[in-house]
Amino acid sequence: MEIWHPPHISCNLFTLRSAKCRNSGKVANLEQPLTIIPKMSRHALIGGGTGFIGRNLANHLTKKGYDVTVISRMPGAKRITWHELEKNGIPGSVNAVVNATGQNTLDPTRRWTPGFQQNVWNSRINSSKTLAQAIKSAPQVTSFVNLCGVSHYQPSESKVYTEEDQVQGFDYMSRLCLAWEEAAHTGSEQDCKTTILRCGAVVGHGGGMIQSMWLPFKLGVGGPLGNGKQIMPWIHLHDLCSLIQYIIEKPVPGVVNAVAPEITSNLEFSKAFAKALHRPCIFAVPEFVVHAIFGPERAALVLSGAKVKPQKALSSGFKFQYPSVKEAVTQLTLKG
Repeated sequence: MEIWHPPHISCNLFTLRSAKCRNSGKVANLEQPLTIIPKMSRHALIGGGTGFIGRNLANHLTKKGYDVTVISRMPGAKRITWHELEKNGIPGSVNAVVNATGQNTLDPTRRWTPGFQQNVWNSRINSSKTLAQAIKSAPQVTSFVNLCGVSHYQPSESKVYTEEDQVQGFDYMSRLCLAWEEAAHTGSEQDCKTTILRCGAVVGHGGGMIQSMWLPFKLGVGGPLGNGKQIMPWIHLHDLCSLIQYIIEKPVPGVVNAVAPEITSNLEFSKAFAKALHRPCIFAVPEFVVHAIFGPERAALVLSGAKVKPQKALSSGFKFQYPSVKEAVTQLTLKG
């Protein structure tokens, strides 16, 4: 008697004393019952899962077959609150934790007041500390990915930074990055599960930099910020989500630079984006206007930048789908 396996089920899901796949031509011995080997659980918990990055990451992982739970201030389906996390810990089925929490620093509707600065700081530091502590009591978690920035790489005309280079605090944003990373460490053996993901500007639809650029560039009045010579570390949203998934499944402990391989300036990116939209790029935003909108400390995020290389991502075998600016802006404007 011959056993037929549905085509979407791999033969190795079953154990038979002598059964083989249909195309082998062998006859199965039915004395032993079929035993289904359960699939390994893939359940990710995402802090900041309703924000620009977190929302897209949740969608990406769901499409890849993950169960996803979001940590939110408000309860709901597939959500837990920060209060519930502190009280009950990380759910037992969760084996990967990602923290993408953080007040939008470059929100132009918010003045750079001491209160807003504290919100920017606390939203990152407190969430990182809370998750790092919770992971101490969650041995089933095999990967903790904490997103950070790259502002603590000091801008240099000649230096190209990798994960091996030292970072330092020289202004508000760089000191925030240092404290952000420190908050994610538990000082225990759990740190071997922790990856600090130093992210450049994330370019993608529905938020971030592209959302603020879209209208002026579409109208033909877009241009670089300041003189545009400043380096702009960046990464496509799809590549960021894919890199996070890659690290969850193949942990890379320590620091990983989440930036695209191609190093570019703000002017070069602006020209490429305008060209992809078939628009000119001639209206630069004067530096004093950027300072007036954001204040000097926030303006540093867009008026200065370091040359950063994703050495560990590349050496670990990760493949960027959008490694160059041209490839990234072509994809972004195709949906426009």
